[in-house]
Parts: sequence; structure tokens; C-alpha cells
Amino acid sequence: MSTAVEMEQLTSGASNRIIPVLKTLRIPLIFIRSMILCLLVTLFPRRRHSQRVVAAVENSFAASPSAAKTARRRSVWRSEEEDTLRRRALAEALDMGFETGDGEIQCRWRTSLFFGVRRNALFCRSWFPATDELKGILIIIHGLNEHSGRYIQFAKQLTSRNFGVYAMDWTGHGGSDGLHGYVPSLDDVVADTGAFLEKIKSENPGVPLFLFGHSTGGAVVLKAASYPYIEEKLEGIVMTAPALNVKPAHPVIAVLAPLFSLVVPKFQFKGANKRGIPVSRDPAAMLAKYSDPLVYTGPIRVRTGHEILCISSYLMRNFKFVTVPFFVLHGTADKVTDPLASQDLYNEAASKVKDIKLYEGLLHDLLFEPEREEIGQDIINWMETRLDSIAERTLVRKQ
Repeated sequence: MSTAVEMEQLTSGASNRIIPVLKTLRIPLIFIRSMILCLLVTLFPRRRHSQRVVAAVENSFAASPSAAKTARRRSVWRSEEEDTLRRRALAEALDMGFETGDGEIQCRWRTSLFFGVRRNALFCRSWFPATDELKGILIIIHGLNEHSGRYIQFAKQLTSRNFGVYAMDWTGHGGSDGLHGYVPSLDDVVADTGAFLEKIKSENPGVPLFLFGHSTGGAVVLKAASYPYIEEKLEGIVMTAPALNVKPAHPVIAVLAPLFSLVVPKFQFKGANKRGIPVSRDPAAMLAKYSDPLVYTGPIRVRTGHEILCISSYLMRNFKFVTVPFFVLHGTADKVTDPLASQDLYNEAASKVKDIKLYEGLLHDLLFEPEREEIGQDIINWMETRLDSIAERTLVRKQ
């Protein structure tokens, strides 16, 4: 079997997905230069030949019917809609149940659609223990370019300890609406997370809720929990390898990214590093990830990359205002997101309850590393400790 390093793939995290080689800007720059030259020719026609060229260009624009543009838009929309339906069918077909050797069902599960803040359909999953006993609920927000179905084994571990699990695919991911791998606004993803939490809270009154986010999903969860109306509904948040302190490969990218995210938001940086940095030391986990049709493996889109830079920058400036109880986990050998930024979050946050665990030598996808059971257990232990602490305080107040 080929090793993870030999595989042709893209990483799932933020940092290296936003490393466009400068030559990837060549096409947009050529386009801008051509527009400037056309403008000069139009403003300063020195020869009859130039005038004829300008007239021919104007006539060609006049001759092109608006119906052609409408048809092209419809064609693009239809193509994206067909891709969404294909991905949704794949998401629905994924086996989510856990059975023992004698066929006993160990949990109850279902899929559903949730309509986000832009009225876009978001694909959701849930798992609940087969028994009626329920300690709490963990809501999973996956990382960039992956999907909720990758967390089935973690859900199995959680339900075995009487935790319910919900998971939501972002826009443009998994079985949700949108162009695959395209995120027009991470603030919308944050708002969708808050709305999803509100829905779960109303359906499970009195049940303690926790938010979990991986990589860019960790940044989404941290920003969501910075809003008081969301924080008050939570007992805490858990983040694995959050996308903090994300920086482009060259300062010019940070300058040009806002412009290009507006002009060509869906443009793919084809010069990005396609031979991705390994995110797990388990070759089987790497193979499963990058052979999964619901995992986006194309070059990162301009708007998506710009949105990650924006949310990362925002969070770094506001660590001192973080008050939500949190547990952050990071591998020290992670080359996708920065473990030192997780340490900075822990050091600077104002939260009264905060914990960090750095795993020596582990990579980015902690829940897909060979030590995944141990890491999952660390998360469960932290949530149970939080619940015990809350129960003790409640008991003291009653006395």
C-alpha cells in the first residue's frame, strides 16, 4: 500500500490550502492588464485602424444578446444543483448505524435538512444512545473540505457514554447546498451554527449542550461562542487543531485577496500545493479521506481562502475577550494549523474554565490518528467533568 506521503491530495486544513504560488495570480493580472489596454485604446484612438477595432468590439458587445448571459447563468446553476443532488444522495447512502455481532442496534440515528440563514439547505446527522439515558449533546462542526459523515466512529464512542450527537455540513460541503468547496461567507457558517444550536436546544429542553469544531470548524465554533446569546446556551466548546494565526505564503496575497475574492470569488488557485502535507500518521485513514467523494480535493477557491484569513485574524485579535469554557487539543507536529496559536488562546483567554492538551508528535486530524480512541476519551472526560462541576454548583445553591 502506498504511504500517505506518496498520495496525490490536498490537506483538509486552512494553512497550506491558502498557499497559492504567486504565478497563480497570472491569469487575473493578465485580465486586468488587458482591460487597461482596452481602456487606453478606447480613450486615445490615434489611428483609424484603432477606431475600427474599438467599433468592432463595441458592435460585438451590442450584438451579443442578454439571453446568452442568462442561459450561461442557468447552465452554471443547473450544474451546481446537479452536483449538490449527487453529493446529497451519497451523504444519505452513508451507513451511520452501529451493530454488534448479533445484529443489535447500539444507537438511534437519522438524517435531515436544516435551512440556514440564507435559506440554503444544510445536510445534518444525529445519533442518540439506544437507551433513554442522556448526559448531554455534542454538536459537531467539521473542518474545511470534509463532511459530517467522517465522524461516525467518534459518534459511536460518544453514544456509548450516553451522549447524543448532532453534526451539520457547511454550505458547499458534504450533502449541503452550494458549489463544492466554495464558502462565500464564514460569518454565515457561524450564523448557521448558532441557528442550528437554537433548534437543537428547543428540541432537547434541559439537556446540556457542547459545541465541537475541527480546524476551520474550530475557528467557526470559537467565533460563534463569542456571542453572548450563543454562549449562554452552552456548557462549553471543544476544538481540535483550530485554524488560528493562519497566514498566506506571501504578504502580497493578503493585499490582493480582498480584491480577487470580490472579482473572481470562485477562482481556484491551481498553483496551490497539491501534494498535501500528511494530516494523519495512519495510512488507512489518509486513503479513506482522499478517496471519499464527499471530501473536496480541488484547489482552494479565492473567496474561501480569504474568509479563512479573515476569521483567523479576527480571532487572534480577540483572544482576551473569550469567556466561554473551552478545551483545545492540538498535535505538536501539525503542519496545517499552528499549535502555538492554540497555546496563545489558552494563555490569553479570559475564560474561568479552560484546558489545553498538546499531543507530542501527532498531526492535524487528531480524531483520525492511531490514538483516536484516547483523544475521543479525553474529550468525553472533559465534558463529564464539566457536567459534574455544574451539578455540584447547582446542589450547593439549592442548599
